[in-house]
Amino acid sequence: MKTSSKLRAGEWVQVRSREEILKTLDKKGQLDSLPFMPQMFQYCGQKFRVYKRAHKTCDTVNKTGGRRIQNAVHLEGLRCDGKSYGGCQAGCLIFWKDAWLTRLDGELREAPALPGSDPRLECATVGRDAKCSEHDVLAGTRVDGRQGDEDPTYVCQATQLPHATTFLPWWDIRQYLEDCTSGNIGSSRIFRGVIYASCYNLIQAGIGLGPILRWLYDRFQALWGGLPYPRKQGCIPVGQRTPTATLNLQPGELVRVRPHEEILATLDKENKNRGLYFDAEAVPYCGGTYRILKRVNRIIDEKTGKLVTMKTGSLILDGVWCQARYSDRRLFCPRSIYTYWREIWLERVGESGSGGVDANAKKASC
Repeated sequence: MKTSSKLRAGEWVQVRSREEILKTLDKKGQLDSLPFMPQMFQYCGQKFRVYKRAHKTCDTVNKTGGRRIQNAVHLEGLRCDGKSYGGCQAGCLIFWKDAWLTRLDGELREAPALPGSDPRLECATVGRDAKCSEHDVLAGTRVDGRQGDEDPTYVCQATQLPHATTFLPWWDIRQYLEDCTSGNIGSSRIFRGVIYASCYNLIQAGIGLGPILRWLYDRFQALWGGLPYPRKQGCIPVGQRTPTATLNLQPGELVRVRPHEEILATLDKENKNRGLYFDAEAVPYCGGTYRILKRVNRIIDEKTGKLVTMKTGSLILDGVWCQARYSDRRLFCPRSIYTYWREIWLERVGESGSGGVDANAKKASC
């Protein structure tokens, strides 16, 4: 993997100046087909810690599994605010190319003070020798650069990932070695992931070993206090309406995620509640207490680039995202996509039982 970033998780970097970054971009505002998004200018000159090396990622557009990406990292806490994308609320972790960063060696140096940048980029600017201007970066957020469209097709890092990456086979062992050497995860996490993936693939093979393999996996997990097998099936027949709850939860409120078995009682046999899939990656958070970060009603469809409004809004919890522990063909993906939650899967701290849950939920059982 000669094209992987040289940066490791935990290292300090400084985002380069606007002028330096613009010189790395083409007229679409992209480097290696990956857009430098307008809101990223506000971080120029600032220093951040590398969250994880983004040597690979997951394909949320075409569902092909893992993808390899060149010379990129994620920085701690830097997520897309959606302001240049119709108010998209997905909050995706931003990709940063090595060319846009400078490693801070030794003691952390003070970054130079640079003027702020309006995320809408109403003012333009850069040297005449630059390939790309800030206006080009803004125009690059929409197909054909048309800013006046009532129903625009957006171009962001998430929609461009198929073009900015190459296919990464799940069996390429080099990616898992780099997961460790990059500092993304520890060797014990790799070991547990291999145990899970082996068990899961044998179960999915349909050779009749499912029950005994799940039992063996649960016994193994119990030895060190790990979670039982996370991929259990919901209880409600497909096509039958799944239950809802109206708790009117707001950002800042403290909630507890209901136990996994209670959540299964709200899911159909495809593990969906009103169309929202409850993934195995959400299982480690069951029983935990978290704060509501925001409500989500609008997100960009990464396949079409269109902004869509959810029929039933969802919630994002602070610090709760996919850890790629159980993801098929994309184990240990560092992208950390937020997990979406229905209100019926949560309860306010201090409340117990089925408060706020409708009658259908009480009747649902496996």
